[in-house]
Amino acid sequence: MDVVYPCCCGIDIHKQSAVACVIVSETKGPPRKEIRTFGTMTDDLLALADWLASKAVTHVAMESTGVYWKAPFNLLEGQFDVLLANAQHIKAVPGRKTDVKDAEWIADLLRHGLLKPSFVPDRPQRELRELTRYRTVLVRERAAEINRLQKTLEGANIKLGDVASDILGRSARQMLEGLVAGTAEPSTLAQFARGRMRQKIPQLERALAGRFAAHQRLLVAQQLAHIDYLDEAIERLSAEVAERLAPFQAMLERLDVIPGVGRRTAEILLSEIGTDRKTVRRERAVNGCVPRSSRLRQQQQKPKTPIWQHSTTASSDAAAATRPRSQSATQFWSSSGIFSSTIAHTSTSAPPTSMTATAPLPSAD
Repeated sequence: MDVVYPCCCGIDIHKQSAVACVIVSETKGPPRKEIRTFGTMTDDLLALADWLASKAVTHVAMESTGVYWKAPFNLLEGQFDVLLANAQHIKAVPGRKTDVKDAEWIADLLRHGLLKPSFVPDRPQRELRELTRYRTVLVRERAAEINRLQKTLEGANIKLGDVASDILGRSARQMLEGLVAGTAEPSTLAQFARGRMRQKIPQLERALAGRFAAHQRLLVAQQLAHIDYLDEAIERLSAEVAERLAPFQAMLERLDVIPGVGRRTAEILLSEIGTDRKTVRRERAVNGCVPRSSRLRQQQQKPKTPIWQHSTTASSDAAAATRPRSQSATQFWSSSGIFSSTIAHTSTSAPPTSMTATAPLPSAD
């Protein structure tokens, strides 16, 4: 079999160790192999990079579970051509039971050019993804905390949510703070109503006539404080995301015109699929917007779980805001064609098409 990379390395990465196998092709005779095990601390990975450089390695392939590949990838990508292999594809070969054999097998596959690399976006997009994904986690946590707050109020028979559409609005928030402060008279609490809420004062007095115990007062105080913290954290993350996406304002505005897609959803879509169409092929299919079809049977099949679930969730949420009840998110995006036309329009506009080339972002180095 032809040798594609005469000097390469395969790395099997774990939480606390990385087993590396370097294969050097000789002019005559079998290739020379050298195997070493390194830790995963920063100084260990730097020593790994120095060792690979001393062996004149040009290409590196790594296999990992979870997120353990990220640190070695970040440290090695500037010095070598780094390839992240799909563990499922490599594990298809039976009989390998040790980390050393894993590393040898990865290096051997890389040497003959038999590994298909996983798509890894550039560093600025990876950093942007981490920010938007963590913000999504906090937004969901905030929604969960609001549900816990409503559950606590129901336990005290405080029916504020039956009268006020938003229990964290200005009027309802002041009523909750009054309850936490020890005000128990419903008529006094109802006077915190503002604007159109004042028309509901009689209903508010009945809704606030509950049995608010001391432990529930403590719970509501902690839940309100947690929601305030989450609001501040989400605001800080949103400001950072907005700053990093400032060069792509035109793309965000174009995505924002899609029914159901707001600023936050547009930011998630850009962070997940990127701004360069050359690096993301079949973007609608990748984001779960188009059903998979069988080439053999020429019929539609149920879509499999997409690679990028974060952008899929964002597009599904956006579709849910505008589609008919009888239409699924996949059917909405497929039939409308608005997603593909929007991306196609932005790819020909003036803003930059790469997060790296025109808008370099601070690295984590």
